[in-house]
Amino acid sequence: MTGHLFVFGYGYSAQALGQRLMAEGWRVTGTTRSADKAAQLAKDGVEAVLWPGEPPDLTGVTHLLASAAPGPEGDPVLVALRPALAAVAPDLSWAGYLSTTGVYGDHGGGWVDEMTPLTPATARGRARVAAEADWQAMAAETGLPLHIFRLAGIYGPGRGPFAKVRAGTARRIVKPGQVFSRTHVEDIAQVLAASIAQPNPGAVYNVCDDDPAPPQDVIAHAAELLGLPLPPEVSWDAADMTPMARSFYAESKKVRNDRIKDELGVRLRYPDYRSGLAALLADEG
Repeated sequence: MTGHLFVFGYGYSAQALGQRLMAEGWRVTGTTRSADKAAQLAKDGVEAVLWPGEPPDLTGVTHLLASAAPGPEGDPVLVALRPALAAVAPDLSWAGYLSTTGVYGDHGGGWVDEMTPLTPATARGRARVAAEADWQAMAAETGLPLHIFRLAGIYGPGRGPFAKVRAGTARRIVKPGQVFSRTHVEDIAQVLAASIAQPNPGAVYNVCDDDPAPPQDVIAHAAELLGLPLPPEVSWDAADMTPMARSFYAESKKVRNDRIKDELGVRLRYPDYRSGLAALLADEG
């Protein structure tokens, strides 16, 4: 199966999917705000569109992915292009919205799944809950074949702890009881591709690995892989962090991923951070 995927917000996760689909003969179009990024995407075989700007041409698009973050006025795609999307919705075979596991809020280190009530603890999480609801309303009104993907913390090539560990700037920030779920970007692409192959409009999927873990354990393992000393341990309340980084520690939960396995047949390439980090280091060599 091939088609024409249009991506609003052709960023890190979308790029992994786009590369996978183009290798199978798909046509991929993606939006970016930067002319320089557009030129690079074109070299990679992506039909790049500068947006926000003129309304993009959605003629012939078979699959749609929205990965742009919500702004103060809501989801930027729906705010700007709702009528255009409504016009093409009946012709689409699949549509996806990339959300975040931040919609669940804090569960004191307990487990959550797709049926867990949404009680976000941060402004970002609340914006995502609102955006999910807006996309679901759009789907109910127009027949848009919507699928929502709640992504855990993303890592992969170019996004890992090795650079900071090598530079000596990494810290093992400790908050008792704190756990995060993670996902390798290649597993995000795998899940999206599996959903495209088996559409189930209305479905919501958590995308994460099998091993929620304290963040300090990940940093420690990265140092061990590099053969470097363990970075110093710092208490969460004394750590020098940006407001964005600190906000992540407001929530502690373990995210279940049974649905991507049971419904989509996904077998994770990187079921835990240990296998994911080892692969990243091997790719560097």
